[in-house]
Amino acid sequence: MAKIVVISGSPYEGSRLDTVLTQADRLLQEAGQQTEWIHVRDLPADDLLHVRFDSPAIVQANEKVAQADAVIIATPIYKAAYSGVLKAFLDLLPQKGLENKVVLPVAIGGTIAHLLAIDYALKPVISALGARHVLAGAFILDALVKKGEDGTGELQEEAAARLKDSVGQLVQELSWLAERGKVGHTS
Repeated sequence: MAKIVVISGSPYEGSRLDTVLTQADRLLQEAGQQTEWIHVRDLPADDLLHVRFDSPAIVQANEKVAQADAVIIATPIYKAAYSGVLKAFLDLLPQKGLENKVVLPVAIGGTIAHLLAIDYALKPVISALGARHVLAGAFILDALVKKGEDGTGELQEEAAARLKDSVGQLVQELSWLAERGKVGHTS
């Protein structure tokens, strides 16, 4: 079983991105994967803003990433780029913090024009952090994530299929690496 860390770069609790990530987490659990979350919004803002590498909360979050076989890095797209809160956290990861990790970028945005933000904004930072195995990723239009009055959310069929395909690629890649003894933690 691989260990996957889900990093949510949404500044808002109950966001459409969290709905997407909850669905991804469910798919990973069904595939027998172990997941752990980092909600960047829950990290101390002062530590993020003042780049406190020695903050206990930051150290703990970085340890989760270090122990992971794979990382899902997820963000809403604002002004054609990933969220500032996500950038603040990524700046606090060690220089090679994503080395030897399979990384799946996930983004949600208001228009298809933001689709390339994964390739042109997020992937260069992921690569700079040492990741050499970055999957294509999933971009979800926020209009395809319906929020109920009770705060629950649901992905429309097109978005659910896209996410299922991306998560399936992640599971397949981890399975391939596990067969070669390169990933996998036992419980």
